[in-house]
Amino acid sequence: MRTKSQSSVNLKVIFTCCSILIFLVIFFARSNISSSKPISTTNLSQEKEEQTQPKVEGCPTTQQCTKMPISLSDALVHYATSNVTPQQTFDEISVSKRVLDKKSPCNFLVFGLGHDSPMWASLNHGGRTLFIEEDKAWIEIVTKKFPNLEAYHVVYDTKVKHSDKLMELGRSEECRSVTDPRNSKCELALKDFPADFYETKWDLIMVDAPTGYHEEAPGRMSAIYTAGLLARNREDGETDVFVHDVNRPVEDEFSATFLCKGYMREQNGRLRHFTIPSHRARAGRPFCPVDVNRRR
Repeated sequence: MRTKSQSSVNLKVIFTCCSILIFLVIFFARSNISSSKPISTTNLSQEKEEQTQPKVEGCPTTQQCTKMPISLSDALVHYATSNVTPQQTFDEISVSKRVLDKKSPCNFLVFGLGHDSPMWASLNHGGRTLFIEEDKAWIEIVTKKFPNLEAYHVVYDTKVKHSDKLMELGRSEECRSVTDPRNSKCELALKDFPADFYETKWDLIMVDAPTGYHEEAPGRMSAIYTAGLLARNREDGETDVFVHDVNRPVEDEFSATFLCKGYMREQNGRLRHFTIPSHRARAGRPFCPVDVNRRR
């Protein structure tokens, strides 16, 4: 049997041990808090700001999303330091820009690689802009300066001096049939281009090439016809097609005939804008819209 003094001693020991244990717990807890990284009000405000801002898909941080794209910075430096201006006027460029403002990022096919190519690629930032060019040496020069531009070298087998004959052939039934250009029986259809050219659903097509200012040049007869065929043969939707230099006979006559006056939305200076719907989405659609006034 324990005495009263022994009981009081035991209680003191137990109380002392508990006090030491509580002290150690408090000490280590404070040590952990002080050793952790302090949270500043700046970090909290930045974190709150990032949470409230809409996050763009594919952008890990707000800073990366707001950084100027390389294609745009390259274009700004190029035009700020060059005396060479784009082939189109401000008003002509504005026609295509208005459509790009609505549709970009999108698939944009451009016949011709020129001084305005960095501009077109920048206006379609985030989309795909493909340039089709006849001059292989020129492609190497331009893409060396602007490695982000995508360009294909192609060969044309037509000449401007044969445009009248090609126009007559284009009026045949074979050229009014809507199909993949590779399978077309029309002599105007471009058939030997890269597969990507035919298999991409193009939202915009710009015809500003090949060369067409002299009789021995390839001319844009096939480019204009094929642009219209690509637009009509898409599975659904519509394609905006632009043709430059319509002050020249070939561009004027071939765009009016094969892109159709009924599909023309606007002409500004030397540029025409056509909007061509899919002909596969609605069976029986005529090659060109029926002119209601002509019916009467």
